Amino acid sequence: MNRKLAIVAAIIAAFAFTAQAADAKGRKHRVDKRIAAVAVGVGAASTLTFLSLNSWRWDNGYGTNGLTTWGAWGITTIGCAALSPIVATAVLNRPLRYREAYILIGSCVIPIVGGWLVNEAYNAHWITAPDEKVGRRHHRRSKKK
Repeated sequence: MNRKLAIVAAIIAAFAFTAQAADAKGRKHRVDKRIAAVAVGVGAASTLTFLSLNSWRWDNGYGTNGLTTWGAWGITTIGCAALSPIVATAVLNRPLRYREAYILIGSCVIPIVGGWLVNEAYNAHWITAPDEKVGRRHHRRSKKK
């Protein structure tokens, strides 16, 4: 029991140390709600596909078609990562930006928080995309007297 408690405490501490202070000027990039809806919809379909491949069980074992749990998980994760940008492009009726596509893929790899983590990595400028302008600070030069 103590080992499980230590693991949970370590995960909470890791998330607490990655939290950043609030941005008073509101420069955080907001994600379109339709992108979030696509992530939830395709994720739910991927979960149902996983369960159907794994004989409607979450645990390890072999499904009715001989796939292991890890094989079913891999197939559905890759399928979700490939399908969600296609569905989002159709829903938005425009090409996706890099950030939007990576958020969808992150949501497939880490189901609940993956897209949020990718968005925060973009906001912290850990990841940059060629279709987004990165804000640069211009320093005022002092005038010579």
